[in-house]
Amino acid sequence: MNEVPSSILLAAIILMLLTSAFFSGAETALMTLNRYRLQHLAKENHAGAIRAHKLLQRPDRLIGFILMGNTLANIMASSLTTVAALRWFGESSIALAAGVLTLLVLIFSEVAPKTLAALHPEKLAFPASCLILPLLKLFYPLVWVVNAIANLLLRMLGYRPEMGGITTLSKEELRTVVAEAGALIPERYQNMLLGILDLETATVEDIMVPRNEIVGIDLDDPLETILAAITGSRHTRLPVYQKHIDKVIGVLHLRKALINMSAAEMDKAQLKKLVEPMAFVPENTPLHRLLINFRRDQRRIGLVVDEYGDVRGLVTLEDLLEEIIGEFTVDPLDIQKQPDGSYLVDAGVTVRELNRIAGFSLPTEGPKTLNGLIIEYLETIPAQGVSLKLFGLRIEITLMEGNAVKQVRLSPPPLD
Repeated sequence: MNEVPSSILLAAIILMLLTSAFFSGAETALMTLNRYRLQHLAKENHAGAIRAHKLLQRPDRLIGFILMGNTLANIMASSLTTVAALRWFGESSIALAAGVLTLLVLIFSEVAPKTLAALHPEKLAFPASCLILPLLKLFYPLVWVVNAIANLLLRMLGYRPEMGGITTLSKEELRTVVAEAGALIPERYQNMLLGILDLETATVEDIMVPRNEIVGIDLDDPLETILAAITGSRHTRLPVYQKHIDKVIGVLHLRKALINMSAAEMDKAQLKKLVEPMAFVPENTPLHRLLINFRRDQRRIGLVVDEYGDVRGLVTLEDLLEEIIGEFTVDPLDIQKQPDGSYLVDAGVTVRELNRIAGFSLPTEGPKTLNGLIIEYLETIPAQGVSLKLFGLRIEITLMEGNAVKQVRLSPPPLD
């Protein structure tokens, strides 16, 4: 070693520091790659992504090889630095040389390359894989021995290293990914994706039209009233019943009724012939199951029933689609934003719709309407003018209608 020129000795130290930096940066870059983007790029036949994906299939081998290279480079740098210090400054300089080398390794071979790799993993990981993959094959016997010993220790602790490459996302993690996508996914599409993810947690009861708001045809009404309801309806299908909705006969497609009305005289007997069977849906049916059932049975409407068979409401395919893509038409009088930042709200709106439009976080597990939520909280029928604080919102009851809250003013908490 004494015959080696000082310039070559210094160049060797610098080379070892660069080698250590390469392995440190490559390790961080490969380990911080987005696995789902990597899989997508690999399917698109991106050469760098294919190599990186292959390396990450067995992270134990990859880490073993990188640490071997990094450790070897650091040890070589330390040995060469000791030789250089003895040659240039004598034995008294060894401790100082070790301190300087530690600082250089920390800055130039660890912190700087790893920070750069964490900020731009693909730019470093894909080129680095060109060198790491063939070197890993070349030194595989040595890597295998080291990993065999390390994996044996891990198995004794109950871990399976070969399963380390399998990654999955839970539904809540996927929600976070979609919500945090920012400009990568337009807001309207984010809301649609989140709506699809919510189909499993929401039930028919969350989106149904309440029983008292069902619009239908009562066969006990005069024929003129029935025909006027058919020609003036804004719906395409209406339930047909006698006296009350619990005695439902079926559902009438208004297009068929209008065709028959224009072709001949319409009477109640002819009307009954056009009525199709009504589907009945349990109130606790998840929305994803309802969508499957509607598609399988080719239906667009159903009556929601409780455990006793009594009609609770009505649900349509349109209601189901609105849960995914948002309201087709929203009555501007239902939720009115005021100049002072408060909201004047029809208390009959559903809590889910209010949360979606106003951005609130009211609970949806209990009562489905704002009126029901207020009455459940107060445990009594309130009087007009009563104010309360509910889930961080200041609520003032501005209008009562019988025993129900008709309208309220909602004021969000002030910003700190």
